[in-house]
Amino acid sequence: MYLFYAPNIAIEPVLPEEESNHCVQVLRRTAGDEVLVTDGVGKLYHCVVTNPHRKHCEVRIESVETPEALHEGWIHICIAPTKNIDRTEWSIEKCVEMGADEITLLLCEHSERKTVNIDRLQKIVVSAAKQSLKTCFPILHPLTKMTDLAVEGDKFIAHCIEGYKATDDKRALKDKIVRGHKTTVLIGPEGDFSPEEVKWALAQGYEPVSLGAARLRTETAAIVACHTAVLMNE
Repeated sequence: MYLFYAPNIAIEPVLPEEESNHCVQVLRRTAGDEVLVTDGVGKLYHCVVTNPHRKHCEVRIESVETPEALHEGWIHICIAPTKNIDRTEWSIEKCVEMGADEITLLLCEHSERKTVNIDRLQKIVVSAAKQSLKTCFPILHPLTKMTDLAVEGDKFIAHCIEGYKATDDKRALKDKIVRGHKTTVLIGPEGDFSPEEVKWALAQGYEPVSLGAARLRTETAAIVACHTAVLMNE
């Protein structure tokens, strides 16, 4: 099964050029073939191809449904992009597949990467969402200074300033998540958060949490945090 993405499908039943090309040229869909299309905001459209044009494939909507969410609550992962952008792209892709609802790219004091191609990352989000057959695509925010974050709900920061293992002031993330709540987890850069950033986060109500005894890379920590939150909300 392949899921196509057309954000304006309800208004204009035509697949965007890139989706049309994939549908007609790559997958060889022809007139009369059934296809699944999502608008990315929760709707799943059962359609039939009427005009298999490689640039503007027209479809007829047969029915519409709103699939249930795969998990409760709302999962927001904030990750500082790594120096090697491939690692960040991979991490974002996996977080989307697992069920992140919102992703923010963090700009921190120790960040080695201070620019990102947000359009490329958005394409990765869309691709991963389609691959995992999601009808609600995650919200992706551009680089944001940590001190400019304004989030609601349960807020956590995963830092390792004290060492490799969890310390007495940290509890495991899995033990802190409340099913059905909005959960935000901050994941720092390769050099970790600065002491000042941790102090700021604590003053804003973020709770320090552990993702386990092992020290994790930034991109791995984001995936662990996301997976933990999803599991606790299923």
